[in-house]
Amino acid sequence: MAARAKAASARKVRVETDTFGPIEVPADRYWGAQTQRSRQNFRIGTERMPEPVVRALAIVKLAAAETNHKLGLLDRRRASAIARAAREVIDGKLDGNFPLVVWQTGSGTQSNMNLNEVISNRAIELLGGKMGSKSPVHPNDHVNMSQSSNDSFPTAMHIAAVEEIVQRLLPALTRLHKELVRKQKAFAGIVKIGRTHTQDATPLTLGQEFSGYAAQIENGIARIKETLKSLTPLAQGGTAVGTGLNASPRFAALFAKRVAAITGLPFTSAPNKFEALAAHDAYAFAHGALNALATGLFKIANDIRLLGSGPRSGLGELILPENEPGSSIMPGKVNPTQCEALTMACCQVFGNQTTVTVAASQGHFELNVYKPVLAHCMLQSIRLLADAATSFTDHCVVGIKADAKRIDELMQRSLMLVTALAPKIGYDNAAKVAKTAHARGTTLREEAVRLGFVTAAEFDRLVKPEKMTRPG
Repeated sequence: MAARAKAASARKVRVETDTFGPIEVPADRYWGAQTQRSRQNFRIGTERMPEPVVRALAIVKLAAAETNHKLGLLDRRRASAIARAAREVIDGKLDGNFPLVVWQTGSGTQSNMNLNEVISNRAIELLGGKMGSKSPVHPNDHVNMSQSSNDSFPTAMHIAAVEEIVQRLLPALTRLHKELVRKQKAFAGIVKIGRTHTQDATPLTLGQEFSGYAAQIENGIARIKETLKSLTPLAQGGTAVGTGLNASPRFAALFAKRVAAITGLPFTSAPNKFEALAAHDAYAFAHGALNALATGLFKIANDIRLLGSGPRSGLGELILPENEPGSSIMPGKVNPTQCEALTMACCQVFGNQTTVTVAASQGHFELNVYKPVLAHCMLQSIRLLADAATSFTDHCVVGIKADAKRIDELMQRSLMLVTALAPKIGYDNAAKVAKTAHARGTTLREEAVRLGFVTAAEFDRLVKPEKMTRPG
């Protein structure tokens, strides 16, 4: 063993051990044997464990150390060193020590041990010990005290999702909603033709159209907030299968209070730990709200890019901000790229919804073993929606302008203004006016008068687009 350690030192590695025996790890990294084995055994893809999960697992280790100390299970010296090391992880000071991919054990055990090993070795270093010695701070006996990967990882999943939703997604959506409401007010006086089935319909104001978009975002925010109630209960304290074996009966409640204090968020202890370990219905429910939001964002972005199509041969009702050249071959072309980026992000969320649905259904007996991919999909969706909404707001919505001349031109040409005549001349006669005008290439006014249904004065009195934008 001594000879192996000497050879390892020459190669800038150190020897760590686990129950499988010794293994060499990079000397400049804090992780230990189990992390290194995972690196070698799971060379699958490039998707690393999401940073919010790493941060959340560090919060778990911090709260557990403080709780175990309060219960008299962990001495102050070790507890303080673990807490300090965990805070360094939370603050991003130990980034680069969490190399594991999502595609690993379905319980997230290797990532839990990655945290245990990094925090153990950093705590040992803080206390003047030798990294890899597991003394005076052992990754399992001390850092993982009163815990199992089976309750620590789902706890981290919930903490990460709630933090990302509250701190990243909701602020982005709130700002998008605010800007859509501003456009709603700015466009309130612009009367335009409505469209259903992509065909001409009766008029509305551009402000009313944008009010629908604003309401979609407002409702999306409300739905997401509602899901937080199912994400704040934490699995911690269930340990291996939900019974709480090797944890104090007081641990779960005290732990949840510490997490709430650390994060400033209303986390509680899950009332049924068996459900919290074996099922992820709450994750499926929460991602369902993200999926609903993505459907709304997709619709809004699609409408805006179609309304801005042109500039000369499309609808051209909206003038979208010009952010960059749009073609490598067509000079002067500019594209609705923010709409395209947002809708692509939504497509990924739709895919994640399928993955979450399948993965969350796989709760075999006492443990769901699809936890890492659930966390990956949830956090990717949250991040994509937040970033895409912010980009869409800053680089598109804020700068949208209305082409009032084009809007009025299209509205005046619409045959569906004939709807205002229906109460006077009847549905069938109104339809005849519209069809005849379309066939002859004439106006509604010309045909309504020619066919003898109304006088010119009556037509002008009845067909007023601005009056058609409200009940009556």
